[in-house]
Amino acid sequence: MQSIPVDTARLGVLRCAIAPEVKISNSETQEVKKDRDGNPVYTVAVTVRQDRRRISVIEIAVSGEPKGIDEGQIVKVTGLVAFMWSMGDRHGVSFRADAITPVHGTPAAQVKGGGA
Repeated sequence: MQSIPVDTARLGVLRCAIAPEVKISNSETQEVKKDRDGNPVYTVAVTVRQDRRRISVIEIAVSGEPKGIDEGQIVKVTGLVAFMWSMGDRHGVSFRADAITPVHGTPAAQVKGGGA
C-alpha cells in the first residue's frame, strides 16, 4: 500500500463532523480494531473546506481515543497520511493520522451538523 503524506496547512479549515468512534474490525463479534501496539483505533469524520470550494468529508483513523473533540469543533490533524487501496473492483483512499486534537477557543457549531 502506497502512503502519501498530506500537507494539512493546505487543506483549509478542518472541523469535526462526527465525534471519535472506535473502529470495529469484525462486525459480527464487534471486535475493536487495534494498532500494532495493541491500542484501539478510532475514526473521526472531519470536514475539509478550502477557500471557495465545497466541503468534503474524510474519515481519519488514529490510534488511541482523541480527547476533547466535539462535533462542530475545529481540529488540528498531525501526521496525516493518505493510503491508496484496492480490493477486487473496489478502490479508494484511506486516511490515518498521528493525532487529532481540538483547537481551543473555537466554539463547536450550535446545531449538530452546522456549517464549516
